[in-house]
Amino acid sequence: MNIHHVDLYQHYGLTGPEGHEGNLTAWIFATSHEVSRNRRRPAVLILPGGGYARTSDREAEPLAYRFLAKGYVPFILRYTCEGHHFPVQLREAAMAMRFIREHADAWEIDPNMVAAIGFSAGGHLCGTLGMMYDCPEVADIGDGAMIRPDALCLSYPVTLGWGSTHEGTMESISGGDQELRMRLSLDRQVRPDMPPTFLWHTRDDQAVPCRNSIILAEKMDEAGVDFTFHLYRHGWHGLSLANDQVYPAHIQGHFSPNVVGWLDDCCQFWAETGFHITDSMG
Repeated sequence: MNIHHVDLYQHYGLTGPEGHEGNLTAWIFATSHEVSRNRRRPAVLILPGGGYARTSDREAEPLAYRFLAKGYVPFILRYTCEGHHFPVQLREAAMAMRFIREHADAWEIDPNMVAAIGFSAGGHLCGTLGMMYDCPEVADIGDGAMIRPDALCLSYPVTLGWGSTHEGTMESISGGDQELRMRLSLDRQVRPDMPPTFLWHTRDDQAVPCRNSIILAEKMDEAGVDFTFHLYRHGWHGLSLANDQVYPAHIQGHFSPNVVGWLDDCCQFWAETGFHITDSMG
């Protein structure tokens, strides 16, 4: 395996905001040609949470290892956070999608099997990427086909700009601009041509109320989006993998036992939409 670190602003010759991040880490298979001469793998862009104030370690590298084991080429985006508002984060996610597809041949990726997964505030960013991939703010990054993910996973996401939501996330991304906040409410951005979506939450999440996902699921259903929704009974916010890679064993007893299977369920859903490893040698 080879690990590559990329400053997306530097790579594309763009000037970022002061104190920006926009750093992409690629975990690339070192595939031997004794195994395959023409292998193509799906890829996944990982967007950690953190309320747009930081990007969580718990929702970054542990996910990359699991996706590697599933045969995915994982990419982690450390996007710009505190003090910076929309569209900075969406532009960085758009650059990441473009970068992945531009390197598809070199890194044995199928450019038509690039998913995105986000957690909490990262789930909000993932949602905006999947719904606003052709908005004017990212038009200079690339066209919609280059930026749009082929599938999504929204994990306990912040979706609502109104009502019972996570105030810190929505205030951070909107900078307190109420009109922008309502525009970035994902229930108002759902569209029939958004990517197939795996959505999951826990019933007793005290940080991001599960109604964020319930209302989004209702809107996706009304729009005819291809999606599935898993609402687990117990589990606090920020579960990530919900196993001993991210939490000690004595804490895991506070989760519903089946919540640990969310990633397997997600990959199964993506497989049903067409995600798989291709190999000309069979």
